[in-house]
Amino acid sequence: MTTTQTGGNRPIKVGIQLPEIERPVRWPELAAMIRRIEELGFDSIWTGDHFLYHTPDGEANAPWDAWSVLAAAAAMTSRVELGPLVTPVGFYNPAVLAKKAATVDEISGGRLVLGLGAGWNEVEFRGYGVPFDHRISRFREAFTIIRTLLQEGEIDFEGEYFSARDCQLAPKPRPGGPPLMIGSVGERMLEITLPYVTAWNVWHTDTHNSPEGVAPPRALVAAACEKVGRDPSTVDATVVVLVRMPGGKGRWQGEGLDRTPNPLKGPPEIIAEELRRYARAGVKHVQLVVDPITIESLEGLAPALELLGRG
Repeated sequence: MTTTQTGGNRPIKVGIQLPEIERPVRWPELAAMIRRIEELGFDSIWTGDHFLYHTPDGEANAPWDAWSVLAAAAAMTSRVELGPLVTPVGFYNPAVLAKKAATVDEISGGRLVLGLGAGWNEVEFRGYGVPFDHRISRFREAFTIIRTLLQEGEIDFEGEYFSARDCQLAPKPRPGGPPLMIGSVGERMLEITLPYVTAWNVWHTDTHNSPEGVAPPRALVAAACEKVGRDPSTVDATVVVLVRMPGGKGRWQGEGLDRTPNPLKGPPEIIAEELRRYARAGVKHVQLVVDPITIESLEGLAPALELLGRG
């Protein structure tokens, strides 16, 4: 069994997003994929947190429950970072979500990165009886509860949408809680979260799947940092990158077939150099969405990881 050593010399962290709705993946294959991601030397594993998609052909589809998968992955691995990419806070009672996050962080030995967002897919909100209105206002209150419980261990809060009266996390999470990542570059979302998060994230469509496309969202983050008095260099940029491996024919996602015109593809040298370009653009961590998402594709990416570690 070939295992790639993790590279301390890599200029950028490289993670993998687990399958979402590209194809049916049962637990035995998903578990094998999680193990292989760590063995191959990737830096992180990410799950999409979605309850329901209605695909263009009228079918219902969704990934497995993100937090159950994260808990299992935390127990099965020992090194990789783990996180949702990202959790819509409206899906959960915010204090319950903080409890889930603290538990997964404990199981993993402190490897959770808590990616949060407001959500966008009205179908799953409606289907699961979750309010879709005032999403940013709801996010503000939920975020206050979640980050306060994880960072301080307790809160007494009464808001318009959520309450957590005399609420404590017990057992207490690790000091300071897991790092927080915001999955948005919207002005209001950034102003709410930038005083507290350690990273921000954008999807490959927001950068046109290119290192050059990182500059506009970085400028938005920098402007929001100025408003809240935060040094932008203290907030890590993380970017989703679409990678096309042999056999890839386009990735199915919530809105249908991904039409991104320039997936990253080619021999290991090309992929490694493109990831270096993301690093030079100021990106600290990339999450690869791989087409097709198979163990064979992951093994095919391992040589690029090795080259990336050589500088």
